[in-house]
Amino acid sequence: MSGGAAGAFYDGVAARPRPVTLRFGADALEILEGEATAARWPYPGIRRLPAAASRLRVRSLGGPALARLDVDDAAAAAELLRRSAQAEEGTTDRRTVVRIVGWSLAATASLVLTAIYLVPLAADELAPLVPVGLERRIGEAVDNQVRTLFSGKACAGAPGSASLGKLSAALASRAALPLPAEVSVLDSGIPNAVALPGGRVYLFEGLLRRAREPDEIAGILAHEFGHVARRDGMRKLIQTGGSSFLLGLLFGDITGGGTLIFLGRALVDSSYSRDAETAADRFAADIMVGLGRSPRPMGAFLVRITGAQKDMPLPFLASHPVSAERLEALEARAVAATAPPLLTEQEWRDLKSICKPG
Repeated sequence: MSGGAAGAFYDGVAARPRPVTLRFGADALEILEGEATAARWPYPGIRRLPAAASRLRVRSLGGPALARLDVDDAAAAAELLRRSAQAEEGTTDRRTVVRIVGWSLAATASLVLTAIYLVPLAADELAPLVPVGLERRIGEAVDNQVRTLFSGKACAGAPGSASLGKLSAALASRAALPLPAEVSVLDSGIPNAVALPGGRVYLFEGLLRRAREPDEIAGILAHEFGHVARRDGMRKLIQTGGSSFLLGLLFGDITGGGTLIFLGRALVDSSYSRDAETAADRFAADIMVGLGRSPRPMGAFLVRITGAQKDMPLPFLASHPVSAERLEALEARAVAATAPPLLTEQEWRDLKSICKPG
């Protein structure tokens, strides 16, 4: 076919179609308007555009951006497609697809590896550089959230507060903390303790209620002082913020994305937390031994609270080491007590009653 087929030509300037005749040259399609050549489109630059099934619509890469040609004649359309041998608009060849997939996988792996390895390293380097004053302000914001979540009431019974102060002072004397620790008992039935950025440490009344001797609570407080000493609360904030940002880039804000981000962040954070908890256990053992007391009661207390957890189905998801393993590590540091108890029996009863009215 050398020419003669009709078409409708849009020159990219006017919206009105112009009736044209097509002529198939050796290396280009000639679009004729009467005897004049309206356009000359080389075949390699012709690209197909979406259109009705009965119509071929094309444009030229070298022509005006809005210029296009409509061809309704089936034979002429087939000839044009044969000569141009071009792909549908927006498609890519196989090698391009492979390259895109490859780079996408590489980018995904890079984000995941960065979240798992580089963000914790960055947190380790940056946390000690955060000014203490700034960390305290950040800690106040976190403290408000903790109080809101757990009723917000700190126990303030005078005898119990005095006992808590005595115990905290004894531990702090061996801890060499970078910033003073502020210890309070939070009126919550959850058996837990937490160290916040800025040195704020909370014992939950549920933990205090289940303790049997002062050394159990002393070990727990010493453990939390270990987090304060290493500024783990600040490290955690930096790491969680960084990993959340990277995993958000990876999964995007799509249906289910929030769940994926949460699970991904839990996996990333869990290994970092286990390392921090193990280091805090060692710190607690050092303090207790330095005070002439054994760290073993702390380990026994943890097992009593959480169970041995030997059969935990997904231990890599646990933010704390398995308690039986922690007990073994603490028992390895066990020594005979060479100093009197850190609290008298009356002081211990006062501390246990710190949240009781009157």
